[in-house]
Amino acid sequence: MHVLHLITSTRSFFEQQIAVLEDRGVDCTIVGVPGEYSADSPRTPLEYLRFYPRVLEHVLSNEYDLVHGHYGLVAPFVLAQPTRPTVLSLWGTDLMSDMDWLRRISRYGARFADATVVPSPAMSRELDVDHVEIPFGVDTTRFRPIPRAEARERVGWDPDARIALFPYDRSRSVKDFPRAERVVDRADADLELRTIDDVPYEEMPYYMNASDVLLVTSRRESGPMVVKEAAACNVPIVSTDVGFVRETIATVDDCVVGTSDDDLAAGLERVLEGDRRSNGREVVDGLGLEAMGDRLVGVYRRVLDRPSGAAHRTGVGHEV
Repeated sequence: MHVLHLITSTRSFFEQQIAVLEDRGVDCTIVGVPGEYSADSPRTPLEYLRFYPRVLEHVLSNEYDLVHGHYGLVAPFVLAQPTRPTVLSLWGTDLMSDMDWLRRISRYGARFADATVVPSPAMSRELDVDHVEIPFGVDTTRFRPIPRAEARERVGWDPDARIALFPYDRSRSVKDFPRAERVVDRADADLELRTIDDVPYEEMPYYMNASDVLLVTSRRESGPMVVKEAAACNVPIVSTDVGFVRETIATVDDCVVGTSDDDLAAGLERVLEGDRRSNGREVVDGLGLEAMGDRLVGVYRRVLDRPSGAAHRTGVGHEV
């Protein structure tokens, strides 16, 4: 099976998807939108216009069995190629964007792709067309419990401090860093709030394990993946009720979901009264990459196994 993957930019979870697909014998070719992207300097319409000829060149080579687009912005290019079955994965900040036009493009793509994949129940609730729910997997060999003293020595943190980790760039307004500051100030605990920015992905498990608690104060999330990664490290979590947080940590020890600042502050206090470790790794299901890879290959096969001439772009059924 040879799959053409179309992306706007790469992410760690996308790279993990490609790795597990290739482990299962899927030959993957990745084509990205031209130009460099940053939050301060988004791509121009001209760069997207240059993208389509690249897509056509690959598709018309007849090397590919299907086209898999990742993120709502590539949906028009996935659907505009004329010859191959299509799969569209939505990532969250597309389908649940503040920008109405991006939400519309994402829903349009989901309606007309041969199969649509979303990673969370929160996103599933946003779609009224057939789709498949396949959670992003976590690399549990990378995200694993590490002794806190070892992790703190690695990242250079005070071994005696009590630390809450805010796992985002503080400038991202949707993550609501000011609320994290308020919550830590309100908690009746001697607690330091730490943030991370531009940390290499392979170092993230050390920052998580060096923390006493992961603090998420986001206003909106499709995930967040950091919650699953922290659970795989047995790091306690205090979070707002966003994305898949509640269903992920509902039965995990020393984890709290709150709706108010007082709830979140009380959650921090509760975590710090314990041994500051959870049992997330043994409790949370579906953490591994293998199940994700198997289910993606299953989607591909169902799309490709349709009889010749069968109607395309009607979905493969809502499956969890």
